[in-house]
Amino acid sequence: MAQKHQLCNCISALAFNADHTKLALSPNNHELHIYNFDGKEWKSEAILKDHYQIITGIDWAPKTNRIVTCSQDRNAYVYENVDGKWKPTLVLLRINRAATCVKWSPQENKFAVGTGAKLVSICYFDEEGDWWVSKHIKKHRSSVISVSWHPNNILLATGSTDFRCRIFSAFIKGVDDPNETQALGELVAEYSAGAWVHHVDWSPSGDCLAFTCHNSSIGFMYQNETQFLRIKDLPLVVGGWVGETNYIAGGYDRNPTLFQLKNDKWERIGYVDQKATSQTQKKPVNSFKNARSMFGGMVDRGTSSTITKVETLHENNINQLWILDGKIATGGIDGRVIFWPFSLVKKALNVDLN
Repeated sequence: MAQKHQLCNCISALAFNADHTKLALSPNNHELHIYNFDGKEWKSEAILKDHYQIITGIDWAPKTNRIVTCSQDRNAYVYENVDGKWKPTLVLLRINRAATCVKWSPQENKFAVGTGAKLVSICYFDEEGDWWVSKHIKKHRSSVISVSWHPNNILLATGSTDFRCRIFSAFIKGVDDPNETQALGELVAEYSAGAWVHHVDWSPSGDCLAFTCHNSSIGFMYQNETQFLRIKDLPLVVGGWVGETNYIAGGYDRNPTLFQLKNDKWERIGYVDQKATSQTQKKPVNSFKNARSMFGGMVDRGTSSTITKVETLHENNINQLWILDGKIATGGIDGRVIFWPFSLVKKALNVDLN
């Protein structure tokens, strides 16, 4: 059975710590809320207010226990827990537009920040200056709204609103292996997605890159080929890997969707929330008269007879998704965090997630 937790009115960013007993989220404002799970419910542990505009990205490093945040205020902070209190350190992003997303590298010695300034800031700690500094990757034509690190700690995938998915070298001299031959910002690959690229995500092995697009498609990119699936439902916004052959994605339909690799071809298996799919769907307006009546009612009375109860556990878009130990966690614009056990997914869709 899925577990539902109403933590706030709206979630704009979400991340879990290493053992998934704590989470950090932003309730669609400038605050960073940290919660601790006591075995039954999530309880507030701290509220940090260092940003002054909406926090758009959060990532929690599992090894160093550092939290990094980015915001529409064009700043990023790295938080470290010192004697039970979270100490912030400002990062020099050097950008003139909002920061949109942030991810730690696998070795946690740097992180990438996507921005509305058509660039990515690769941030690392300068021992000599004792601060976090950044270098830029500028080969984008529009906002970068998603980033994902390859397991090798060097390659970085980006998703942009210029309809492109790209792979760059994010090598930093003095931080990474000096034997690396690719320079920072070198474009390794570029693919046309046909729409905004909402989310990019490397598989655990780094052999495949998944990306979701605003035209209700999802792509799986390998070295020699790219497989696209066009779904009939609303666009997917976020996703996560379960092994190398299962991918869970969520978005505007408020229902996590499973994709699976079968016989070297990706297939859409179905929705995880099976109870919602069995409900009667709202009938579309099929005449000018009915449409006029509907909108007239909304203007005159502020109501519409066509409004029906939302049957999915999420009442609004899913914009956060994490793969945890034995379960999937989704966060939404409705302020809910829902945990979907693998056992529920297996039973609902009759699949194996191993």
